[in-house]
Amino acid sequence: MEPQKKLINSVDSCVDEALCGLIRANAGLSLLQGHRVVLRSDLDNLRGKVALLSGGGSGHEPAHGGYVGAGMLSAAVAGGVFASPPPASILAAIMSLHNAGASGVLLIVKNYTGDRLNFGLAAEQARNHGVAVDMVIVAEDCAFDRPSKAGRRGLCGTIFIHKLAGALAEEGSSLDQIVAKVTEVLKGIGTLGVSLSPCSVPGCLPSFNLPPGDMELGLGIHGEPGIKRSKVASADEVVKTMMDHMTNPNSQSYLPLKSGDSVVLCVNNLGALSCLEMAVVTRAAIICLENLGVVVARVMSGSFMTSLEMAGMSLTLMLANEEILRLFDAKTAAPAWPNLSTARVSGHSYITGPPAMGTRPQDDKHSEGPLSPVMRKSLERVCSTLLEKQEELNSLDRAAGDGDCGNTHAQAARAIQEWLQDHVVPGCPGKLLSVLAGLVQEKMGGSSGALYSLFLTAAAGQVTEGWSNAAAWASAMHAGTQAMRRYGGADPGDRTMLDALCPAVDELMKLTTAPPGGQMVILQAAVQKAASGAEETRNLTARAGRASYIAAERVTLPDPGAVAVAAILRAVQESLEGQK
Repeated sequence: MEPQKKLINSVDSCVDEALCGLIRANAGLSLLQGHRVVLRSDLDNLRGKVALLSGGGSGHEPAHGGYVGAGMLSAAVAGGVFASPPPASILAAIMSLHNAGASGVLLIVKNYTGDRLNFGLAAEQARNHGVAVDMVIVAEDCAFDRPSKAGRRGLCGTIFIHKLAGALAEEGSSLDQIVAKVTEVLKGIGTLGVSLSPCSVPGCLPSFNLPPGDMELGLGIHGEPGIKRSKVASADEVVKTMMDHMTNPNSQSYLPLKSGDSVVLCVNNLGALSCLEMAVVTRAAIICLENLGVVVARVMSGSFMTSLEMAGMSLTLMLANEEILRLFDAKTAAPAWPNLSTARVSGHSYITGPPAMGTRPQDDKHSEGPLSPVMRKSLERVCSTLLEKQEELNSLDRAAGDGDCGNTHAQAARAIQEWLQDHVVPGCPGKLLSVLAGLVQEKMGGSSGALYSLFLTAAAGQVTEGWSNAAAWASAMHAGTQAMRRYGGADPGDRTMLDALCPAVDELMKLTTAPPGGQMVILQAAVQKAASGAEETRNLTARAGRASYIAAERVTLPDPGAVAVAAILRAVQESLEGQK
């Protein structure tokens, strides 16, 4: 097996280059020379306050460097990928904070043996240098029913401690006060992870094998396997399984959660879930908690403590009261902390009512006018023509499309026929065009439905009650065509319906100056132009629409959209000639 491809420069340089990327992108951060230590660049502001230091292996980004900033960590130490940071770097970080005038330094450490040893050694050395140091161990993993002597692992709940301790330090609390407060809070934090894939350290093979279709429950953030393997279920089922496990009193590492409790929820992406999946899981988690009678006070959803490219997520719950929420909501400059609302999640009305839009044009009551019979006859003729041409248009469309052009036109025709059975044709042409636009938008579908609807909507504004002479119809046709071109992005010559429509509209514009007797001649010429425009699309290369994805030499038939337009115009002309 090959190690998985990664977008890095080299295995040896990736940790240092990643730290450099974080610091170069954030002016509030700086790097301690000679060490993998991220510092606040405004260390002067620590004078007289408690400084917070955390850290651990790399590969968990944005943890921990992303949580450095006023209101959270003062510094973060990074080890190699999934490796504990060296004591010399931890000590250098502590001394930098001490020398900046911090009144004490609190180490926030995840419960892994390597981290405990290295941070512990640095703490002892710092005490010998006269630094007031204390250490809080985060061990909030809910995976194991009977944890081993090593205890529970430290997972994403760690960042809640960064946040609360950071807010307390910013307010000027003493080292002892902060330690007492977060030690109390830690009893009410629990995390559980699930993954659909392992992850692989740069240059190495995956940490464990997970067959396709399986998922691992209760795994850690260093690629270590979990407690249970099962088939991948739906998001709702996975979340329910996780919540049940986390709150099961038969487990020694359960979170005591009861109805009426208030919690902060963190849905943490372990690295490779899409944002869409994360949002589905977040919904499931909120609903699951509310079904248990729990009040969801705040929700964080995103990548907060990852495990390289693991396709999984963890859920962290923190029991919350007003004081905890006040500290949680306090402002921070840390770049990886999300911009959250301070309003309660549960109980806020999250649906906004629909806008007042009035009725659809096709549902309105209309009154007939002198033009109603003429327009009805023309429409009936157009509909029957399109139904007759259904198979012809489909077969033209099969040459360079998906073969449904006739069907979509027939759908529109049938919708109009149905409407005509139950409604009077309004005397105002603009109102009729609006009705047709509404019917086509709803019933025709596809991009042709959108194009016809655009055409009819733009045209409707040009032919109002008193203004329905030939010139107004011509300008309506022109406005409709312009709208198609503007939003559809096609031009004449691109082998689309415009190749029939544009030449016809150019001809119809002569109606603006034609004497009353010459109008029919212009209409006939326009219909002729549309027919020849459609015929000439045989020789055009498609530059817009679906047909533009087909090899040019294969298409020698006319464009079905153009043929349909020509047929519609001819139907109108024949209907008007028959009614003279």
